[in-house]
Amino acid sequence: MTEQANQPVFSLDKIYVKDVSLEVPGAPQIFLNREQPNIELNISFNTEKIEDGVYQTVLHGVVNAKIGEQQMFLIEVDQSGIFQLRNIPEDQMDLIQNIECPNMLFPYLRETVTDLTNKAGFLPVILAPINFAYLYQQKQAQLSTPATDSVN
Repeated sequence: MTEQANQPVFSLDKIYVKDVSLEVPGAPQIFLNREQPNIELNISFNTEKIEDGVYQTVLHGVVNAKIGEQQMFLIEVDQSGIFQLRNIPEDQMDLIQNIECPNMLFPYLRETVTDLTNKAGFLPVILAPINFAYLYQQKQAQLSTPATDSVN
């Protein structure tokens, strides 16, 4: 019985939109412009412990669409999830929190962005997938690179 109690647990208990914002500052004139917008995506995330074995990950996405200098729309979404992470080896926790949790939340953030652009009267924006494992590897490589400045 105790062996089963010590089994690793990784589950997504709840997924929700914690915060969402849509701005279309140039409406209605922006709808007369037929040029393709330049769309920029910025993603960040944060995981915090809620209680023992329970964590919240918030995936923050900002989608900024402009035609030249004119703002077409701006979307900000905080897609959140509550995860159970119990009996996970310490060396695996970092991987799960930095790769698996945001990876599970991203499709929901992408769906929210698509729905919001459509409801705002624009062609739906469908975000390309993100490789969180690659981003994590890049971050780890930057952290392990020694500083080039030396102090004597």
